[in-house]
Amino acid sequence: MTAIPAPVKPTVGRSAWAVSLRRFRRHKLAMFFLIVIVLLIVMALSAPMISPYNPETQDLSGFYEPPSAAHLFGKDDLGRDILSRIIWGSRVSLIVGFSVAALSIIIGTVMGTLAGFFGGRTDALISRFIELMLSLPTLPLLLVISGLLATSDLPGVLAIKNALGSSFSVVLIVSVIALFGWMGTARLVRGEALKLRELEYMDAARALGARNPRLMLRHMVPNLLPVIIVQATLDVGGAILTEAALSFLGFGIQPPVSTWGNMLSNAQEVVLQYPWIPFFPGLMILITVLAFNFLGDGLRDALDPRSKL
Repeated sequence: MTAIPAPVKPTVGRSAWAVSLRRFRRHKLAMFFLIVIVLLIVMALSAPMISPYNPETQDLSGFYEPPSAAHLFGKDDLGRDILSRIIWGSRVSLIVGFSVAALSIIIGTVMGTLAGFFGGRTDALISRFIELMLSLPTLPLLLVISGLLATSDLPGVLAIKNALGSSFSVVLIVSVIALFGWMGTARLVRGEALKLRELEYMDAARALGARNPRLMLRHMVPNLLPVIIVQATLDVGGAILTEAALSFLGFGIQPPVSTWGNMLSNAQEVVLQYPWIPFFPGLMILITVLAFNFLGDGLRDALDPRSKL
């Protein structure tokens, strides 16, 4: 009597995103820095609960105190607790990073998709504009524009200052950095869009009556997401570093808002005498930027089907 073979369980195919997630989990360095980023976000969100002191409270009993049990990172030139200022500064740095990345991705995706999808004169016009923006000296322009707007007494600027209060410098820096930070995304998206528009599924959708807006939003942009996601993580780190550089030069976010950049700016004259004052905010900038860059590298490898992860 022949045995009846056991039924074969149907195999369920994995989606591309599931495969990418499995590959990302194998990237140990990216997973480690993802945990670091999560901890930074938790620290920023819980700043009022975990900050040992008010970041703006001045302790007149001592200045430039070294790290101790009472003040783990020491005190600055005004007697303020450095650890508390770093915790609150993480909020500003992450807000700037994520906001700039979001604006840059939106502008760059729109411009790159339009250029790659339509091609021809549209592509030529947008590409020349991108090249013009890339040819501009970014850092000097950032310094000039942020300095002019920060001290401007135009009615429109004054109205915005009065409405935003101390948040005006944050909004200003986010807007200025995003204005000069979308071109890299646009070039990457344009290159991918040029390849996608020639594929068969785009021709099939067009033959079925899909109009240009639907072709772009429903069929092209979802396939651009891997490139966009990787670029977004890199933009966050770049924006945090740019904000720190502007604040260090005195043209960034202004006190009383605590940022890692203006903490470095306040400490530049006492680096040799009191090295712990610039060390801790500089270390936080280094860790944060490295974390987002390594996360971007891990996502790039995970989303690349040719990778050997």
